[in-house]
Amino acid sequence: MITRRAALLGFGASALAGPPAFGSQPERVLTAADVHVAKYPTVEAVRWIGEQLADATGERLDIRVYHSGQLGREGDTVELARFGAIDLTRVNFAALNNAFPLTGVPAMPYVFDSVAHMRRAMDGAPGRRILEGFAARDLLGLCIYDSGVRCMYNVRRPIEVPADLHGLKIRVPPSDIFIEIGLALGANPTPLAFGEVYSSLQTHLIDGAENNIRSFHSSRQFEVARYWSETDHSYSPEALLVSRRSFEGLGRDEQQLLLDLATRSVPYMRTLWDAAEQESRAAVLAAGVRINAVDHAAFAAATRPLVERRLRTPELRRLYDDIRSLA
Repeated sequence: MITRRAALLGFGASALAGPPAFGSQPERVLTAADVHVAKYPTVEAVRWIGEQLADATGERLDIRVYHSGQLGREGDTVELARFGAIDLTRVNFAALNNAFPLTGVPAMPYVFDSVAHMRRAMDGAPGRRILEGFAARDLLGLCIYDSGVRCMYNVRRPIEVPADLHGLKIRVPPSDIFIEIGLALGANPTPLAFGEVYSSLQTHLIDGAENNIRSFHSSRQFEVARYWSETDHSYSPEALLVSRRSFEGLGRDEQQLLLDLATRSVPYMRTLWDAAEQESRAAVLAAGVRINAVDHAAFAAATRPLVERRLRTPELRRLYDDIRSLA
C-alpha cells in the first residue's frame, strides 16, 4: 500500500531532478505548501515569488503553490521540506516552537506592543537570528511574514477578563507555548490542526479558538463562533522555509535570486495583509459577529509567569530583550 507520505516523497524526488547550473537546466517547478486558502496573503506572496522567478529565468524556474492544506498540516510540511520531498513551506511560528526554540519568543503573549513593533523586530537583527536558526535542521529561513494579532473567539459568550474563559475548551495550535497560554488564562486548551477547527466548533467538540481575524474569516469559522474578543495576546509571525537540499540543488545565481525575491515579497505580502484584515473585519461585523474589547492588563498579568518561566534560557532572554528594545 502506498502511503500519502511515500507518494509525496516520490513526488518531491521527481521535482528535484535536473542539473543545477543556472541558465542550462530544463524547466523546473518548485513545490510550495500552505494550509491557507487560495488568495490568502501568504499564498499570494509565494505565488508572486514564483512569477518573478519565471520572469527572471525565462520560465526555467517557477513555483507551484499547493494551498488549503493539500500537502498536509504545517508540521507535516516542515518534515517534508526537511527531507526534500517538497521545496518550500509557509509555517506559523506556533507550529515551530518545539523544534526551533527561538521561534517561541515572538509567539509568546504580549511580547510586541503593536504591528509596527513586530515588523521592526522581524525585519531587524532578532528576525535574522531566528531565520539563521532553521539551518540546524536542514532548512533555510527565507523571510518572515505577518500573521496579524491573535484573539479569542467562541460560541458561548463575550470574553472580557481571563475568568470568562474558565471552563471553555479553546482550540490552540499544537504548540507548548499556546497550550500554556490557554492554561494560564484558565481555559481548557485543546490542540487541533487548523483544518479541523470549523467542524469542531460546529459539533461542540470545542467552544472556541484563537487566531487572527483573517483566518477567522477565510475559514468561515465566524459562521459558528459569533463572539470575537480582542485579547491581542500574540502576534506569532510566519516563516517561509526552503529545503536545504532543494536550495543546494539550485545554481548560485538562482539561490541569490530566490533569497532576494523572498525579501522583496515581504512588503508585498504586508500590503495584501493590511487590506485583507480590513476586509475581514468588515465582513464578520456585517455577518453579525459581536466584537468586544478586553482588559488587556488582566490578560498580560495572567500570562506573565509563563513568559518569565520561558525566558530562563539565556539565549531566549537575549532575543526577548532585543525585541523589547525595539518597542
